[in-house]
Amino acid sequence: MNIFNAYGEIDQSHRASVGYSRDPGGPSDEGRRSRFYSASDLEGRDVPAREWLVPDMIPSGTVTLLGGDGGTGKSLLALQLAKAVATASRWLGYQTASGPVLFISAEDDDDELHRRTSDIVRATGGHFSDLDRLVLRSLAGEDALLAFLDRQSGVLSPTSLYAEIEARIEEEKPVLIVLDTLADLFPGNENDRAQARQFIGLLRGWAIRHSCAVVLLAHPSLSGLNSGSGTSGSTGWNNSVRSRLYLERIAQEGYEANPDARVLRTMKANYGRTGGEINMTWKDGVFAPDQRESGLDRMAASARAERVFLKLLRMITEQGRRVNDKGSASYAPKQFAEHPNAEGITKRAFKTAMEAMLADGRLIIDSEGPASRRVSYLAEGSR
Repeated sequence: MNIFNAYGEIDQSHRASVGYSRDPGGPSDEGRRSRFYSASDLEGRDVPAREWLVPDMIPSGTVTLLGGDGGTGKSLLALQLAKAVATASRWLGYQTASGPVLFISAEDDDDELHRRTSDIVRATGGHFSDLDRLVLRSLAGEDALLAFLDRQSGVLSPTSLYAEIEARIEEEKPVLIVLDTLADLFPGNENDRAQARQFIGLLRGWAIRHSCAVVLLAHPSLSGLNSGSGTSGSTGWNNSVRSRLYLERIAQEGYEANPDARVLRTMKANYGRTGGEINMTWKDGVFAPDQRESGLDRMAASARAERVFLKLLRMITEQGRRVNDKGSASYAPKQFAEHPNAEGITKRAFKTAMEAMLADGRLIIDSEGPASRRVSYLAEGSR
């Protein structure tokens, strides 16, 4: 028996016949048993295309976590995304999917949402009348919890607010739901893996049932902030979402050269590549993407970093000093980035240059000292 409909989903009549429920509580026991099927039933069916809200960054049908320290601008960036989707325009230079958007903020009141939306409209040359597909809801000052925690069992169950939002989702049929922020919406312990997975499961239920993307904003922990990972609490948060983005300031050893500069990093991407970066600058109330480097620009920047690296290596070697590749106090990229003659090259750029030159033999790792106390250091290679 073919249990699939024309869209590759389990047929609704089949769901009804086995007692499957679309309520947040999920299917009945009998309905759960009916959802097993043979892979052979897929024979001859078209493989469904991956759906994206933003290609390779924000997938549809699941939850993306957007992290950032307080004051970095993640709420503004998410509102810019919401406006782009609602008006079929670009976000940070990327074309997005188009459709209705539900933006729910537990941090900003209606006046602040008004001000931020006004800045975005002014910066993009549009009008408020263009935003009929963007629905805003401020929960500031209200009970914003989407789940109730049974302290004895540790089980999360949806609140009346969750049901209220679900009803609005049914009405608006959004392609994007933005939730700001995790700390206001989640009732449990962020360090509890089971609770983290349950909460993401509730949000993913929206994404699956309504074929939309859910973007959840969150703050990193102190350790996540210091390490640059942007994580917070249990690993269950990172493991449960399919995509995780991190917005951060651009600082080197605690020094922030441009307080308006930010970088958005792709920290996790189950359906794409990690490591992507979008550099942007805050101006006139919104974030604008920096001009992307061409291949020639990147080659020139790499060549410059390598040139300055070798210049500084020769300089300190002549002074009788040593640096290495191990990450200690004598770690070359760190030492060189702090040097007065660094020419503005960052620690990250010096590290990339060092790895490239080690790979092609322009740098070697040498050692000196007695056998019991050998010390390794970087030196120029023969190439």
